[in-house]
Amino acid sequence: MQGFGSAPALKASQSLVRPLVRELHAYVPGEQPKIKGLIKLNTNENPYPPSSRVLKAVKAAVDGRLRLYPNPTAQLLREKLAKLHRCKPDNIIVGNGSDELLAMAVRAFVEPKSGARGARDSEIVQYFHPSYSLYPVLADIHGAAKNAVSLDANFGLPNLKRGGRWNFHAALSFVTTPNAPSGHGYSLKELDRLCRATKGVVMLDEAYVDFAAENALQLALKHSHVLVARTFSKAYSLCFQRVGYFVGHPELIAALDKIRDSYNVNGLGQVAALATLEDLAYYRANFRKVISTREGLSRELTKLGFRVLPSQTNFILAKPPGNVLPASRRQKLQKQNRRQDGGGTLTAPAWLQRLREKKILVRWFNQPEVKDYLRITIGTSAEAQALVRAVKNILQ
Repeated sequence: MQGFGSAPALKASQSLVRPLVRELHAYVPGEQPKIKGLIKLNTNENPYPPSSRVLKAVKAAVDGRLRLYPNPTAQLLREKLAKLHRCKPDNIIVGNGSDELLAMAVRAFVEPKSGARGARDSEIVQYFHPSYSLYPVLADIHGAAKNAVSLDANFGLPNLKRGGRWNFHAALSFVTTPNAPSGHGYSLKELDRLCRATKGVVMLDEAYVDFAAENALQLALKHSHVLVARTFSKAYSLCFQRVGYFVGHPELIAALDKIRDSYNVNGLGQVAALATLEDLAYYRANFRKVISTREGLSRELTKLGFRVLPSQTNFILAKPPGNVLPASRRQKLQKQNRRQDGGGTLTAPAWLQRLREKKILVRWFNQPEVKDYLRITIGTSAEAQALVRAVKNILQ
């Protein structure tokens, strides 16, 4: 008798799955370990908790309402956000994190690829590279064509009209601003220029914008083909609740609303987001603390031999020094044909492991443009100091 785990049974089960899905490479989220005492600097979470007002509101909402459905359109939250951004509720749609809305945008504005040959403009999801690695996954899930356009050597926007691969008529273009994983910020002027030149829907993904010098929200209210994505996760300490939103022209918002899952935003998440908007002074003070820690950590790591890229986010991209042994010691080991981490040279993955051994978790991406770097979330001042101490210890 053959069980479910047998080869024939497994093959039969696989045959039930669409070929497109069988071939998908899923999005890989940051590690969420359960290690006691670990300093977690790998997933760009805010190091500071939600305000006491938010915690009080969520606790108060844990009552008989749990048996009821939440408001299906997050109406009160949309009205509050509209007041904040000086627009109308019809300009806003709320989602189960901004990731849900990004997926909805692909479904609403992009046609699945219809043929084996070249893709039509209406079938293209476009994005810069490197950027948020979920974008190509969403395109693959939908069966759309992808157009990845490389950023320049410093992770800035390339000259799109000078021999570039940017498709000005692509159905949907994702732009992470500020960029992840580099932290590079883009000015309102250059984003406006990109939006004017691009005729399809442009999604400006501003997940980290609260840590930046400027934002591009006005472009979503100025151009009928531009959407701006915001989230309560990164800056507002609500990763656990999963609340994000889009701002844009009512016609685009209405199209997204047609394919929105019913009751897509949980009730406690709506309560938490509403309370957050009532206590913005608390969060803005936290933004300033994160930015101050970011600048201080960047200076300290630079002194220790890291190449730290300028950042407008709550993380930094830093290239660690490769050599961790004095030259004389390295030469002696090499003469003895003994190699230690490549003869005294530590690669970025090796630094990742060394820091993990010291209970500090950062992130490394195996992509050509950033494989020599570590992405380091900005934690508290104490966590930044602990990271610097660990780096000094490794260098010694």
